[in-house]
Amino acid sequence: MSEVINEPMKNPYLPYKAEIVEIRDEVKGIRPIKTFKIKLIGRERFDYQSGQGCLVSVFGRGESWFTIANSPTRPDLEFSILKTGKVTTKLHEMEVGDVVGIRGPLGRGFPLDEWKGMNIVTIGGGIGQTPLRSIYQYVIDNEKDYGDLTIIYGARTSRDLCYKDELMELIEQGYNVELSIDNPEPDWPYFVGFVPDNLKRIKPDPKDTIAITCGPPIMIKITLGVLKDLGFKEDQIYTTLERRMKCGIGKCGKCKLESVYVCRDGPVFRYDELSALLEKA
Repeated sequence: MSEVINEPMKNPYLPYKAEIVEIRDEVKGIRPIKTFKIKLIGRERFDYQSGQGCLVSVFGRGESWFTIANSPTRPDLEFSILKTGKVTTKLHEMEVGDVVGIRGPLGRGFPLDEWKGMNIVTIGGGIGQTPLRSIYQYVIDNEKDYGDLTIIYGARTSRDLCYKDELMELIEQGYNVELSIDNPEPDWPYFVGFVPDNLKRIKPDPKDTIAITCGPPIMIKITLGVLKDLGFKEDQIYTTLERRMKCGIGKCGKCKLESVYVCRDGPVFRYDELSALLEKA
């Protein structure tokens, strides 16, 4: 019988082995993004929370931190990986059937149980949609526990949108998905402009609503200001500093902000927990 994982790793330095079972091209071009679905070898389950992540190892090359891209209600694990360095380049060269290492789950996730009964608004930009995807999948899979769901997402061009097919399916199914691109394109039927501008246009009602944002640092900073202008209180706003994650277990200190270790105390933060540190993030 396969071993069931229902507690944190006893040795955080020891990776689990996992097989790549599916690879999808999300974005092609100069900055390609691929989504890798992996299955742990010899293990039936991998318990985690939306917003948590793992250190993914390419044996003989190194390891890098990635937020888990799918909800714990969905099968296997998915990581959406932007090709940026030696580890991610090697991952982009791998094929279905190859084996990687996984250390995790690591970090503090989103408190989805605390949000039950609330409306949920996710506001993402570019590859920053990854942790937000886990949230909206979870809410969709547990619709009776939550209010309205609004997905606000944008990228530089239509070619840079992650999970485009999935988002189009959600639009067809009647979900409130608000897409945007930075500059006009022929036949683009949705909003043209930056994500915070789209947020201003949509004006989600802050009553009984939780807003979660992730994307480039400047987008997050402006979005937080827009949310406050719309009437959202600091305890209604969440973000993730997953870009700062390094070792994941509080040893290297590279993620430290004042007295806060992002890997130990985050990467998910409520705005009132983080506001004094945002300038350093």
